[in-house]
Amino acid sequence: MNAAFQSIFEELELQRVEILNRVKGLPVEKFNLAPSPEKWSISQILTHILIAEQLSVGYMKKKALGIGQLKNSGLSESICLGLLKISQRIPYIKYKAPKVVLAHTPPAFPIAELTMRWETQRNDLKVFLDGIADMDVKKVIYKHPFFGRLDARQAMIFFREHINHHKPQIK
Repeated sequence: MNAAFQSIFEELELQRVEILNRVKGLPVEKFNLAPSPEKWSISQILTHILIAEQLSVGYMKKKALGIGQLKNSGLSESICLGLLKISQRIPYIKYKAPKVVLAHTPPAFPIAELTMRWETQRNDLKVFLDGIADMDVKKVIYKHPFFGRLDARQAMIFFREHINHHKPQIK
């Protein structure tokens, strides 16, 4: 894996393992309990995170088919990433999940299935990243619904921030 990807990928994996270790001992009722009708349960939150990542990686794979046609990320993408990070760290701002994510999100997975699927997804992400040539690391292959195009490293930073954004809900 390219060095530009390695540290952020390791952070994502650490996050995933920490969250799953935190929730795996919960009773099924608590794992599936929504605090109120308009709020998600832990299982729904984690399923949402998984599906958002799956769809994002699927999109990046599609864009990577024409990677030579894409431009490199630069200052504008760095600024967008900075704004994206800030937006995910403001606790009182609530966001609606993009329609494509909601449309493809199945009912919440049980913890064992979620664990297996998320591990498989991360392995898929690793294989994908391993396949990106060094000269293509900065290509803008990800599209955030609001902040626009980012490169794969920036996309993974968003994945990390997205998980961090949902941690208070999980707690």
